[in-house]
Amino acid sequence: MASVFHQFALLSAATKLSSNPMKFPSPLKRGRLIKRYKRFLADVELDDGGMITASCPNTGSMMGLCNPGSAVWVSESDSPTRKYRHTWELVEDDIGKGMALVGINTAHPNKIAAEAIAENRIGKLTGYASLKREQKYGKASRIDLLLEDEMKGRAYVEIKNVHLMRQPGLAEFPDSVTVRGVKHLGELGDMVEQGHRAVMLFLIQRSDVMRMKPADDVDPTYAAELARAFTRGVEVLAYRCEITPEEIRLTKSVPVKIA
Repeated sequence: MASVFHQFALLSAATKLSSNPMKFPSPLKRGRLIKRYKRFLADVELDDGGMITASCPNTGSMMGLCNPGSAVWVSESDSPTRKYRHTWELVEDDIGKGMALVGINTAHPNKIAAEAIAENRIGKLTGYASLKREQKYGKASRIDLLLEDEMKGRAYVEIKNVHLMRQPGLAEFPDSVTVRGVKHLGELGDMVEQGHRAVMLFLIQRSDVMRMKPADDVDPTYAAELARAFTRGVEVLAYRCEITPEEIRLTKSVPVKIA
């Protein structure tokens, strides 16, 4: 049992992948962050001098990524019903060697992962006949992706967006306490015990990452539950992305240290 908690779990081959990227539907606008507030709002001064309030599609703390003056990129919607036309998409971070773009929009990882799986670009998740999103399972929960095949059976895939990096090259999750995340890990373990595959997929929206681990000082309960889920048979995968103001491209798997 102890070895599980103190070894690197190399859970997919760290090989470079070619991929069709998720492209932003319209060119992003660059600016400087004034402040993030009320969790879901951010004031930004655009490079053209305009001042806007953008929606912030991220429920976490965004630790280290909300510094006033940081370079940010926002998308713009032409929907007449939206209160805030702009959405905060990217931020520039210098914790690693040089500046790196970081994706903060938590709505993107499910789409990126679904497209990559459908195109057989995540080796351990290939060979399934169907892929469904947001399917009911467990105790009043929804699984992000459900893979099904007559021969291979079912694979329940939970996806978490990762962007926290406090040490160069080391991604961590979560960036705030996540009771919901703990619940999902328990339910993934239950699926394994019922005879199915269950996969925890961490999608890292930054390219300057070499490895990943749970942020046990931020949420020790989540870290412990991840280790427990692993011992129950839940598979743990992590992939990083290349990010530009035009697109986000899933590129490479990274090793995950389980507690």
